[in-house]
Amino acid sequence: MPDHRPTPAQLDAADPLAALRDEFELPDGIYLVGNSLGALPKAARDYVNTEFDRWSTLGVEGHFTGDLAWKDYHELVTGQFAALTGALPDEVVAMNSLTVNLHLLMVSFYQPTAARHKILIEGHAFPSDHFAVESQIRQRGFDPSDSLILLEPRSGEQTLRLEDTLAAIADHGDELALVFLPGVQYYTGQVLAMHEITTAGHAVGAIVGFDLAHAVGNLELSLHDWDVDFAAWCTYKYLNSGPGGVAGAFVHQRHVTDQRLPKLHGWWGTNKTSRFEMATDFDAIPTVESWQLSNAPVLLMASLRASLDIFDKAGGMGPLRRKTEQQIEFFDRRLKESLGDRVENITPKALAERGCQFALRVTNDDGRRVFEALENARVRCDWRHPDVIRVAAVPLYNSFDDIDRFVDILDGIVR
Repeated sequence: MPDHRPTPAQLDAADPLAALRDEFELPDGIYLVGNSLGALPKAARDYVNTEFDRWSTLGVEGHFTGDLAWKDYHELVTGQFAALTGALPDEVVAMNSLTVNLHLLMVSFYQPTAARHKILIEGHAFPSDHFAVESQIRQRGFDPSDSLILLEPRSGEQTLRLEDTLAAIADHGDELALVFLPGVQYYTGQVLAMHEITTAGHAVGAIVGFDLAHAVGNLELSLHDWDVDFAAWCTYKYLNSGPGGVAGAFVHQRHVTDQRLPKLHGWWGTNKTSRFEMATDFDAIPTVESWQLSNAPVLLMASLRASLDIFDKAGGMGPLRRKTEQQIEFFDRRLKESLGDRVENITPKALAERGCQFALRVTNDDGRRVFEALENARVRCDWRHPDVIRVAAVPLYNSFDDIDRFVDILDGIVR
């Protein structure tokens, strides 16, 4: 029986976002590792060179001159951050790095007491998150062996069940100070039910925060409406800001103006109109900007702006998510047809629990050998210990043809 399903070429020809690929400079081969480092937006060179030119001609006056004045430069991405995260403009800010932001936010939102001092995280949390949480517990005079709750999948399973997560929150409710989980699990690619988790955490009196490193630019988010307390993310993955790019932070509006919250203060968090009067009384900006410590890393933010403008051209996360769902369906079919049970995808099957990333295990071969063979074939992906090959078809620049060729190459290697 003839196969009437569209070919990769036909899918690419029908893709309304296909032209966005031309906005990026892609390495030779097949680039499927945007979950680790996004591709270079072509415009980033111009955006950054503009700031070099302003530096060379204006010097220090660049801080105060024109629409690109450096003292307010972070504000240029505020509206785009708000759109990508489902937040209000007063709730988001670009600043620092991801882990620095997590520490700053936990200073405010982890307030343990003798009765309520525990933090719930996942057992396979990204190491930086685990380290940050443990150190926050110790800084408050508690012991991680008593105050840290690790959420694990069931025996023989790879991903977390929502009912188990909600049960753990309920079981520890009276002693739970903070629920801190990823929006997307970095290893398996599982998307967690952030709204349901937030509601459950609040029901027992806990604060709820998320690491959105693998979620922003990958999923449609509604942080404000979901009532999330705080979140932080990096921008060098799906937001394509470049290695070590500036990070982002979210604090819900109801907390933003709460002056009772403890906070680490810095010059850039104080009232903008009086900042340069050099007063030493901290007068908090009535937005999430009050969590800022220092002025913006302008060159890093310039490359981020280049990428965020491409998201605007895409029409936001709605069209990108629709393409991701099409690519997931196509990727699943190609893996099943060509590789059968020789490769296992440990990412959940349910579409609501999936983003761009596929977490693949080779079932009848040495996974590390297969990964190295992919690299030698100029397929850019990454390896996560002990046995997962991560690949991500990013809708901004990856085509259906990229997926098709990847599966053919993988098939040849494991065959």
